[in-house]
Amino acid sequence: MDIRPIKTENDYNNSIKRIEELWGAKIDSPEGDELDLICTLVESYEMHHCPISIPDPIDAIQFRMEQMGITKSDMAKYLGAQSRVSEIFSRKRQLTLKMVKSLYNDLKIPADVLLNDHPSSYGK
Repeated sequence: MDIRPIKTENDYNNSIKRIEELWGAKIDSPEGDELDLICTLVESYEMHHCPISIPDPIDAIQFRMEQMGITKSDMAKYLGAQSRVSEIFSRKRQLTLKMVKSLYNDLKIPADVLLNDHPSSYGK
Protein backbone atom coordinates (compact mmCIF):
# COMPACT_ATOMS: atom_id res chain seq x y z
CA MET A 1 0.00 0.00 0.00
CA ASP A 2 1.61 3.23 -1.21
CA ILE A 3 -0.64 6.07 -0.10
CA ARG A 4 0.43 9.67 -0.58
CA PRO A 5 -1.27 13.04 -0.27
CA ILE A 6 -3.28 14.21 -3.26
CA LYS A 7 -1.60 17.40 -4.44
CA THR A 8 -2.43 17.63 -8.14
CA GLU A 9 -5.30 16.84 -10.46
CA ASN A 10 -3.23 13.94 -11.81
CA ASP A 11 -2.88 12.55 -8.27
CA TYR A 12 -6.63 12.97 -7.88
CA ASN A 13 -7.41 11.12 -11.13
CA ASN A 14 -5.06 8.29 -10.17
CA SER A 15 -6.76 8.03 -6.78
CA ILE A 16 -10.18 7.79 -8.42
CA LYS A 17 -8.89 4.98 -10.64
CA ARG A 18 -7.51 3.17 -7.60
CA ILE A 19 -10.85 3.54 -5.79
CA GLU A 20 -12.55 1.92 -8.78
CA GLU A 21 -10.09 -0.97 -8.62
CA LEU A 22 -10.62 -1.45 -4.88
CA TRP A 23 -14.39 -0.98 -4.92
CA GLY A 24 -16.11 -3.86 -3.15
CA ALA A 25 -13.06 -4.81 -1.07
CA LYS A 26 -13.84 -6.53 2.24
CA ILE A 27 -13.96 -4.31 5.31
CA ASP A 28 -10.92 -4.71 7.61
CA SER A 29 -8.86 -6.30 4.82
CA PRO A 30 -5.68 -4.59 3.58
CA GLU A 31 -7.56 -3.59 0.40
CA GLY A 32 -10.54 -2.35 2.42
CA ASP A 33 -8.25 -0.24 4.61
CA GLU A 34 -6.53 1.18 1.53
CA LEU A 35 -9.92 2.03 0.00
CA ASP A 36 -10.98 3.78 3.21
CA LEU A 37 -7.80 5.86 3.32
CA ILE A 38 -7.89 6.83 -0.34
CA CYS A 39 -11.57 7.81 -0.08
CA THR A 40 -10.71 10.06 2.87
CA LEU A 41 -7.92 11.72 0.89
CA VAL A 42 -10.17 12.20 -2.15
CA GLU A 43 -12.92 13.69 0.01
CA SER A 44 -10.46 16.16 1.53
CA TYR A 45 -9.10 17.11 -1.91
CA GLU A 46 -12.63 17.64 -3.27
CA MET A 47 -13.66 19.78 -0.32
CA HIS A 48 -10.75 22.14 -1.01
CA HIS A 49 -10.74 22.10 -4.80
CA CYS A 50 -14.37 21.46 -5.77
CA PRO A 51 -16.51 23.10 -3.08
CA ILE A 52 -20.27 22.91 -3.48
CA SER A 53 -21.91 26.26 -2.96
CA ILE A 54 -25.09 26.71 -1.00
CA PRO A 55 -28.08 26.70 -3.37
CA ASP A 56 -30.39 29.59 -3.99
CA PRO A 57 -33.18 29.54 -1.34
CA ILE A 58 -36.03 29.75 -3.85
CA ASP A 59 -34.53 26.96 -5.96
CA ALA A 60 -34.18 24.85 -2.81
CA ILE A 61 -37.82 25.42 -1.89
CA GLN A 62 -38.95 24.50 -5.40
CA PHE A 63 -36.78 21.38 -5.32
CA ARG A 64 -38.33 20.29 -2.00
CA MET A 65 -41.81 21.00 -3.36
CA GLU A 66 -41.05 18.72 -6.30
CA GLN A 67 -39.73 16.01 -3.99
CA MET A 68 -42.81 16.15 -1.76
CA GLY A 69 -45.44 16.76 -4.44
CA ILE A 70 -46.37 20.15 -2.99
CA THR A 71 -47.99 22.80 -5.19
CA LYS A 72 -47.61 26.57 -4.98
CA SER A 73 -51.13 26.68 -3.55
CA ASP A 74 -50.01 24.35 -0.75
CA MET A 75 -47.17 26.74 0.10
CA ALA A 76 -49.57 29.29 1.60
CA LYS A 77 -49.50 27.08 4.71
CA TYR A 78 -45.79 27.86 5.10
CA LEU A 79 -45.45 31.32 3.57
CA GLY A 80 -48.73 33.07 4.24
CA ALA A 81 -51.39 34.25 1.82
CA GLN A 82 -51.30 33.13 -1.81
CA SER A 83 -50.24 36.63 -2.87
CA ARG A 84 -47.24 36.34 -0.53
CA VAL A 85 -46.34 32.98 -2.09
CA SER A 86 -46.37 34.60 -5.53
CA GLU A 87 -44.17 37.45 -4.33
CA ILE A 88 -41.66 35.00 -2.83
CA PHE A 89 -41.48 32.87 -5.97
CA SER A 90 -41.22 35.91 -8.25
CA ARG A 91 -38.41 37.11 -5.93
CA LYS A 92 -40.15 40.37 -5.13
CA ARG A 93 -40.20 39.63 -1.40
CA GLN A 94 -37.62 38.02 0.85
CA LEU A 95 -38.35 35.22 3.28
CA THR A 96 -39.16 36.35 6.79
CA LEU A 97 -37.81 34.64 9.89
CA LYS A 98 -41.25 33.14 10.50
CA MET A 99 -41.28 31.67 6.97
CA VAL A 100 -37.74 30.29 7.38
CA LYS A 101 -38.72 28.61 10.66
CA SER A 102 -41.79 27.08 9.05
CA LEU A 103 -39.89 25.80 6.01
CA TYR A 104 -37.14 24.44 8.25
CA ASN A 105 -39.45 22.74 10.75
CA ASP A 106 -42.15 21.48 8.39
CA LEU A 107 -40.33 20.83 5.11
CA LYS A 108 -36.89 20.13 6.60
CA ILE A 109 -35.11 22.58 4.32
CA PRO A 110 -31.77 23.45 5.97
CA ALA A 111 -31.79 26.88 7.60
CA ASP A 112 -28.40 27.80 6.14
CA VAL A 113 -29.88 27.34 2.66
CA LEU A 114 -32.97 29.43 3.47
CA LEU A 115 -30.89 32.20 5.03
CA ASN A 116 -28.42 32.28 2.14
CA ASP A 117 -28.44 35.69 0.51
CA HIS A 118 -27.83 34.28 -2.94
CA PRO A 119 -27.21 36.93 -5.60
CA SER A 120 -29.92 35.54 -7.87
CA SER A 121 -32.53 35.33 -5.10
CA TYR A 122 -34.07 38.77 -5.24
CA GLY A 123 -34.32 41.82 -7.39
CA LYS A 124 -34.88 40.11 -10.71
